Amino acid sequence: AVACYTPKFLWDMFEGGLLRTIVMGLNLGICREEEKKAKKAVLLGYLRNHMNRHKMYAIRYWMCESLCLVNIIAQMWLMNKFFDGEFMSYGWNIMNYSETPQEQRVDPMVYVFPRITKCIFHKYGASGSIQKHDSLCLLPLNIVNEKTYIFIWFWYIALIIMLVGLIIYRAMIIMLPRVRAQILNARNRMVPRDVAFAISKYLDIGDWWLVYMLGRNLDPIIYRDVLSQLAEDIPEEDKKDEHNWLWSDELLGDDGGWSDY
Repeated sequence: AVACYTPKFLWDMFEGGLLRTIVMGLNLGICREEEKKAKKAVLLGYLRNHMNRHKMYAIRYWMCESLCLVNIIAQMWLMNKFFDGEFMSYGWNIMNYSETPQEQRVDPMVYVFPRITKCIFHKYGASGSIQKHDSLCLLPLNIVNEKTYIFIWFWYIALIIMLVGLIIYRAMIIMLPRVRAQILNARNRMVPRDVAFAISKYLDIGDWWLVYMLGRNLDPIIYRDVLSQLAEDIPEEDKKDEHNWLWSDELLGDDGGWSDY
C-alpha cells in the first residue's frame, strides 16, 4: 500500500499546490462577475509571465506516472520470488487448467496454496512421556488466499496494460504536436478549433501540459475564455499554415519554442 501511494506522494510534493493556487476557485465559476474577471486576469498574467518554465512540471508528472508502472512490475516480481516463481504464470495456469487433459491436470491453486498438509502433534502418552502423532490438517485460510491472489494477479495485469497504454499515449503527445491540438479541443468542445491549434503550436510542451491540466480543473466557460484571450497574444504568423503543420517536432527551435518556418 505504501509503495502504491509513493507516486502520489511524490507528485504532491513536486506540484506544490500550483494548480490549486492559480485556479483560485474557478473550477465552479460561482462568483460575482467582477471577482471572476479579476481571477481570470491573474491566471492569464501567470501564464503570460511564466512561459517556457513548466517543462520540469510536465516531466515530473510523467515520471510519477511511469513510476506507477515500475511499482506494479516490481511488486509482481517480488511476489513471484516469494511464491518460488509461481506467481507470474498463476493466472495463465488457472485459465489453462480446464483445457489440460484430465490425466495431466494439476490444480495450480492447490499447488501454490495447498489446502491439506501433514501435521505433527506432540501429546502426553499414558506413561507421561511425549508422543508424536502424524495427521492431516486442513488449511482453510489458503482457500481464501488462492481466490485473493487470483484477483490480485488479474488486477496487476489490467493495471500494467492500462499504464503501458497511458505511457504510449503520453509519448504521442510529446512526439506528435498536432495531436495536442486535437486533445485540447476534445477536452473542451467550447474551445474553438483555431484557438486549440494556435495554443498547441505556440506553447512548448511544458506550458501546453499546464494548460491541459487547467482544462481539468477550470469551469468550461472560463477555460474557453482564458484560452481565447491567451491565443490573442500569439503572433499572426504562428496561427497560420495549420494544414502544413508537421506531425513531428522538426519545427522546434533550439530554445524549445517554435522557430520561424
